[in-house]
Amino acid sequence: MPHRIYKNIYQVGGAAISDVRDGAVYLLDLGELILIDSGAGIGFEQTIRNIATIGFNPAEMSAVILTHCHMDHIGGAAQFRKNFGTTIVMHSLDAEIIERGDQHMTAAWCFGIYLKPFPIDVKLHGEKGQLSFGGNMINWIHIPGHTPGSIAIYFEIGGKRILFGQDMSAPLLEDFKCDPIAWRESIDKLLALDADILCDSHAGVFRPQHRARSYIQRSIMEHDFK
Repeated sequence: MPHRIYKNIYQVGGAAISDVRDGAVYLLDLGELILIDSGAGIGFEQTIRNIATIGFNPAEMSAVILTHCHMDHIGGAAQFRKNFGTTIVMHSLDAEIIERGDQHMTAAWCFGIYLKPFPIDVKLHGEKGQLSFGGNMINWIHIPGHTPGSIAIYFEIGGKRILFGQDMSAPLLEDFKCDPIAWRESIDKLLALDADILCDSHAGVFRPQHRARSYIQRSIMEHDFK
């Protein structure tokens, strides 16, 4: 079932609540409705039902921010835009991969799904920045390694820093042109944020701060970094 994580943050999609191929989909109510990632697309209708179940109107979805270009995160984005006019946001380095319809780099073939190329409305450039929704600011940082244009999202609410890191424990496969050195540097950026609540795409939600930090550190050890 969809559920509230903290204040105006909800999980509305994921392997257990929309489709087994979906990474976690998080909804933020910031005066505007924002999604962090969109699932693989197969679970789109269930994600819509989940959003409605917790009392929100999917037609009011303002933007979907894609953390990186893999199919379990991006597959539903074009459906949100087609059905509701939702704006799609992601880093320019991964946007290029989607727009050329790269079935390999998006891992579409791993999920048995064909990626139909779609345009990205807002392309983020550089190492960090802010996005404004409903008068509220959220921060993004570039965390390459897992993919060239991976980003993390964070902001503070109710005295807590919330971090959406997504695939931190995913394998760094040479076949997908992952960059372990860049990934290690990116993980240090995430550690430095000292998040109180960490929302991952596959491993769940970690809180309080010491558990969030421990999960990130465990990800480093799992990749054999010293």
